[in-house]
Amino acid sequence: MKKLFKISLLIIILHCVFSCKTQNFTSPEYGKNEGAENIEIKKVYNFRTLENIKNSEGKTLKEGRFYRSGHLNKLKKKSFDSLRMLGIKEVIDLRNEKEITSKPDRLPENLIYKKYSAFEDQGDQLSQARKLVLKGKVSAEDADKRMIDFYREYVTENPEVIKKIITEILDGDQPVLYHCTAGKDRTGIITALILTILKFDKATIYNDYLLSNNFRKEMIIKRLGLANNLHFLYPKMDLKVLEKLSWVEKDYLDAAFNEIDNKYGSIDVYIHKVLGISEDKRESYLKKFTY
Repeated sequence: MKKLFKISLLIIILHCVFSCKTQNFTSPEYGKNEGAENIEIKKVYNFRTLENIKNSEGKTLKEGRFYRSGHLNKLKKKSFDSLRMLGIKEVIDLRNEKEITSKPDRLPENLIYKKYSAFEDQGDQLSQARKLVLKGKVSAEDADKRMIDFYREYVTENPEVIKKIITEILDGDQPVLYHCTAGKDRTGIITALILTILKFDKATIYNDYLLSNNFRKEMIIKRLGLANNLHFLYPKMDLKVLEKLSWVEKDYLDAAFNEIDNKYGSIDVYIHKVLGISEDKRESYLKKFTY
């Protein structure tokens, strides 16, 4: 009887996948002038490096110093050599303890691994929202607010942790890979701060941020389509919520920078007083990472 039920369910699912009309999801804003190289690492999403971009002083970011990605839980041993060839010596995990325990990174033994969560282990606005999505208790409007609150809180709730992350990345002498779960939000914010410190203009910073939509596009559209086709399994789930949790938007990064301005007066004050980077130190970073 159970076997017959499973077969019937499979037939229904396959029928929906191939015949049900897929919802027309909103097209997000994509990054332009792709300067970042999408490095193919099997089972790792949004893996890329920062390169081929010039800051406001006309200096070019050196290649192969900063790498970013989604989680490395499914990293294959066959891909370990790829990390070695890139010269990556250290991995910085931006996820909280619950996320790490659930999906720990799979890494070569010789890599230095460090973890820094800017939120307490009970979770943040984003992880709390995910728990309520399937139950239909989060609307698209609420999801949007949660995303904005997430960005606001990330840069100001625990600034000492942000300082440690930035210092760890910029003070290192070897290429570093930092990541979160999807490689778009926490990773996107940290990248935006690094590029700001290195005096890249807003257009360049936001373009790099939006490239996460480019590199995750195929995977997201596939997931959203599948979720829509299998919506009968979770009828209370609002598919628009999944969209909000899947893409990045300018408004989200705006929320982080606006919160910094509101709380500290300006990004330069934040860099100096919160991140502990003096003008001399900032200049030394410019010499180190640009030419």
